[in-house]
Amino acid sequence: MQRNRLARQPGRSEQLLFLTDDQLRQGIELMFFAYRGFTADPDLILENYAYGRAHHRAIHFINRKQGLTVNELLDILGVTKQSLNRVLRQLVEDGLVDSRVGKQDRRQRNLYLTETGEALERELSDAQRKRMRKAYSNAGPEAVHGFRTVLEQMIDPSLREKVLNAADDM
Repeated sequence: MQRNRLARQPGRSEQLLFLTDDQLRQGIELMFFAYRGFTADPDLILENYAYGRAHHRAIHFINRKQGLTVNELLDILGVTKQSLNRVLRQLVEDGLVDSRVGKQDRRQRNLYLTETGEALERELSDAQRKRMRKAYSNAGPEAVHGFRTVLEQMIDPSLREKVLNAADDM
């Protein structure tokens, strides 16, 4: 199998952790194309429901922490209340999300996936897990660890600890 110039072996400067602007540009391009591939399969599934990526993100995080509040979801997604309300309203109306009054604070709304919502979440995440599993398998354990480290370092420093702790808690 022939490798293209973007997928070449690391050069000496990469091994020394000094990257040229061209190498950084190549990394940015790879990130763009990887994201496009990562979202392609779920996007096709979402088209059947007339949903977009915002719906996917909401479904993903509600599934990760059933019963989370609307405010917790707002915090995780970093979107406006108006945009999240539009997405949640549609998911509730379509029977994918159940919004319940909080047991301890009746002003809060706790979010749960319905059976239909869980089925859609499984379909979406199965497609992404398949792609990730294949990429991780092909790259090997050292690359997987390095990739995770790079992703963690790309998180805004002011949010990194909070995001990583929240991911461990889910």
